[in-house]
Amino acid sequence: MHKIIIFPTDTVYGIGTHYLNQTGIKKIYDIKGRDFNKPISILVSSIEAAHQIGKLNDHALKTVQTYWPGGLTIVVPTTDAYFKQSGETTIGLRMPNHQLALKILKTHGPLKTTSVNKSHEAPLNDYETIYKNYHHLVDEIYKNDEPLSEVSSTVVAFTHDLPSLIRKGDVSLEDIMKVLEK
Repeated sequence: MHKIIIFPTDTVYGIGTHYLNQTGIKKIYDIKGRDFNKPISILVSSIEAAHQIGKLNDHALKTVQTYWPGGLTIVVPTTDAYFKQSGETTIGLRMPNHQLALKILKTHGPLKTTSVNKSHEAPLNDYETIYKNYHHLVDEIYKNDEPLSEVSSTVVAFTHDLPSLIRKGDVSLEDIMKVLEK
């Protein structure tokens, strides 16, 4: 998919494009006014899709088996194949718990996705506001029919022996550590 779309997830609305669409990814950075040094995560429709992009160690795998689909982004080393395509050594991956988002991801493949907003501003979750501000910048905007949490996902890095918290959302690092202790 070479389109740029805006669609609801279980947390906040996302703006995304196919994860290998470099032109679309650059346009998303431009639309947001986002620093190119700040990475954009990839949303996936399954754990199998995540394995194509990132290397999930035992801790990461056990964590996503517990919290996916849901509001948890994991940061993992990239696979050799994805590194060759992107130059990225680590990547954030998430599987949203939202039927429309999962359908879009299954149809169009993994999508590089970030919140709909200007950098350093709060994410937008109101369809009318999003449509008014972004309809002329993207190819399609999907309307939401499911409740959203409005809390951005928890982001946890699995790049060392123990997971480390990057951003707190609804899933706490303490909860993850309890899962890993079992």
